[in-house]
Amino acid sequence: MVGAAESQKVVKVLITGGAGQLGSDLVLSAQNCGHELFATRHSDLDITDKTQVAEMIRAAEPEAIIHAAAWTAVDECESNPQKAMAVNRDGTANIVSAARKVGARVIYISTDYVFDGTKPTPYIESDSPNPQSVYGASKLAGEQQLDLSQDMVVRISWACGEHGNNMVKTILRLAATSSTLTFVDDQIGSPTFTSDVAPLLIDLAAQSRTGIWHVTNQGSTSWFGFAQDVLRAAELDPNRVRPIATADLRPQRPAKRPANSVLDNAKMRRENLKLLDDYHTPLQRLVDLLTS
Repeated sequence: MVGAAESQKVVKVLITGGAGQLGSDLVLSAQNCGHELFATRHSDLDITDKTQVAEMIRAAEPEAIIHAAAWTAVDECESNPQKAMAVNRDGTANIVSAARKVGARVIYISTDYVFDGTKPTPYIESDSPNPQSVYGASKLAGEQQLDLSQDMVVRISWACGEHGNNMVKTILRLAATSSTLTFVDDQIGSPTFTSDVAPLLIDLAAQSRTGIWHVTNQGSTSWFGFAQDVLRAAELDPNRVRPIATADLRPQRPAKRPANSVLDNAKMRRENLKLLDDYHTPLQRLVDLLTS
């Protein structure tokens, strides 16, 4: 990767949400790089408590903070917008405020849900956000707490990994108990595997890049196509998956999903950074791990 030499220097990195799906792989990647690591989880850091956040960051004195902690329960956010904003907007503001006092830069993990999904082509970093859900609005509000002249916003989509809950695990579980599986074929996106994106984020923490970035595995598919991919990877019959339109789902999901969630990694290409693998490669690795 271009810039990898710069990333070899040892830095003090603080990771919020260190016990989460992405956070767990971020911690492993930071350890593998030999960085001085501080990782927090919800049980030891409430990011909505400004005083607690300030004390934690002042004591750690990190050079970079990867802010992966968030409330990501998309449908639950819809019924509790106050909590969504308290965690995803105000919690991020607390992190950024404390970071400024110790001279740290913040890398904020954001989402495809900041877009409305109506664009006919993949979203680039300069496209205007227009969230259609409380979750998306709260994550966009979080983005707006950063100083993009020194911080980074990294948008990922359809995150999957060994840790935590995700669609790969859901599909495998359903396949073990049901003869047919039904998934929507009119929502498309770019799966992002935490085992691939975490090492890149750790690299970026040691660099001086700023602004908004889209980082996903390459390739796009629908949830219907993705479910078929998971079954193929598990050596099961992909024809067990049936397509359905989002409008025909019963019951309807509380939060509106973007029909098009595909994030174009345009800035990575412009900066000559090595793109993440096609999503089928880490998908096979994860399925093998989960079914072994």
